[in-house]
Amino acid sequence: MPVLGDLEYFDENIPCLAACPVHTNAGMYVAAIADGDDELAYLTARLPNPFASVCGRVCAAPCEDECRRGEIDRPIAIRALKRYLTEQYGPESPFGQTWEKVAPPIPVDRPQSIGIVGGGPAGMACAHDLRLLGYQVTVYEATDRLGGAMWLGIPEYRLDRDVLNADLNAIVDLGVEVRYNTKLGVDITFDELREEHDAVFLAIGATLGRGLDIEGAEADGVFRAIEFLINMNRGFDVEIGEKVIVVGGGDVAMDAARTALRAADYVSGKQSDTPGVSEEDVDAEERSSMTEALDVARSAVRAGAGEITVMSLESREEMPAHDFEIEEAEQEGISFMPRRGPRRILVEDGRVVGFETNGVLSVFDSEGRFSPEFDTDDVQTVEADTIILAIGQAIDLDALGEDGPETSPRRTIQIDDDTGETSIPGVWSGGDAAKGPRTLIAAVADGRRSAADIHEHFGGDSAQSEPGRMVRLEQFNRLDDLYDREDRVAVPTLDTGRRMGLAEVELGFTEEQARCEANRCLRCFANIMLDVDRCVLCALCADVCPVDVISLVPSEEVDSGHGGGTALLLDETDCIRCGLCIERCPPDALSMGVWTGVGVPT
Repeated sequence: MPVLGDLEYFDENIPCLAACPVHTNAGMYVAAIADGDDELAYLTARLPNPFASVCGRVCAAPCEDECRRGEIDRPIAIRALKRYLTEQYGPESPFGQTWEKVAPPIPVDRPQSIGIVGGGPAGMACAHDLRLLGYQVTVYEATDRLGGAMWLGIPEYRLDRDVLNADLNAIVDLGVEVRYNTKLGVDITFDELREEHDAVFLAIGATLGRGLDIEGAEADGVFRAIEFLINMNRGFDVEIGEKVIVVGGGDVAMDAARTALRAADYVSGKQSDTPGVSEEDVDAEERSSMTEALDVARSAVRAGAGEITVMSLESREEMPAHDFEIEEAEQEGISFMPRRGPRRILVEDGRVVGFETNGVLSVFDSEGRFSPEFDTDDVQTVEADTIILAIGQAIDLDALGEDGPETSPRRTIQIDDDTGETSIPGVWSGGDAAKGPRTLIAAVADGRRSAADIHEHFGGDSAQSEPGRMVRLEQFNRLDDLYDREDRVAVPTLDTGRRMGLAEVELGFTEEQARCEANRCLRCFANIMLDVDRCVLCALCADVCPVDVISLVPSEEVDSGHGGGTALLLDETDCIRCGLCIERCPPDALSMGVWTGVGVPT
């Protein structure tokens, strides 16, 4: 059982917080929803994350993977609860500017200028934090709009573009300068960036797809998934056939398959307003060009795929895609071909007509490393008009030029893992450029981490948090006796038959649903504390515990060097924080407190 004084323990004892790359205190905001204080809940969710509204829709939700409620039945629907909050108080909400309460007034402008390459989640998170600290920030974006993988790679049916733009505009409106259509290595060189700015943050993303070194891989009808998604999301005319095979078992493969299903609905030029660009900023010639492009786009006609199959090396259980992504694809009629690997692509007149595959004996070796083995005697051929390869992404390192920072064996920018600084003083990197393709929230964390280190580099306060403290709770929540019979509230989605066009598939909770789901939280951010000087080892706390998580054992079972005593153990996994042990303790040796350390608002 935790002992008063061992405070470092609590930085890692809130599993949802510890799992979140930006240290969002999910437990605290979920509990606030349950208590009816939605504004406090929103501010808690938004404080560490400038993309809270986006994450409420598409975050990979590592917090849910670690949620202790999942040990009992199913984890709390933390992401859906975040969306419930942002719809009320986020930048996309029509009811005010509550989100501004977490953005303090910008101090006196600092003289240092920071150049940020890439307007994706890492770059814009870095821009957000640096601008709030008073730095002059310029973002160089290779395309005509911000967002990076958030709009180029995430389909619109998963992330509404108005929501994305609202989060982006909130950052730009802080006074961040954006230079659109400025590609590193083409429109500006790395050396020019360093000359113009006092520091540089490289967040160029992983926008190149990986191909296959097999016969027929260069035929018409073969696409790399990330490039396919980029073209579709930009509204470009992409011709796909009736029979599509998507190769890969990850989330990108699911996105590519579900996007192919909606190909007819992607009308060229159908995009929301460019973040950070006002109508006055667009001159007459450019506006005319945009109008012409829209006219051409509206006349484009495409047919969506009729038969889509996801082929993966992995079995259904081994596939790295999130379960909900696979389930959504299955509900939409997408088929799966597990345990098959590419052998060759069949081509006629330069175009794909089929796919020859081998059976897969194993995907990983005895040590769990990716090392597929194929059964070359097990050969199957399937018809195909289009093949989409979702087998990985790559970084355009050539854009850095000869004088760029050192790179890693994985062909990413080599960085210091703690700060993001590269081999060149004054140059930092993060996101996919430095770590390879990862999650949105991990990229946000990279941007924020490097912003803090850049600030220190110029003499700012250390990013290290103040020492935490334990605040004793005099009153605490008590779960209903039937708490473990309350199943997770299903996140609302559009009925399969109503999934027309690019409408969002996942919908938000109602207030009633949100309160019900939030009440399932075990509130394990609250901690049962033991004052060893008062404890008399009477075991009454163990007797009264309704879930049998307290026990007394010989001390040598815990620490072989301290035999002859008794240890009081608490199983944090199943403790429901009912507080009965505290009330029963005769010497008042037990108490409940909330830790105000990393990620916890004071």
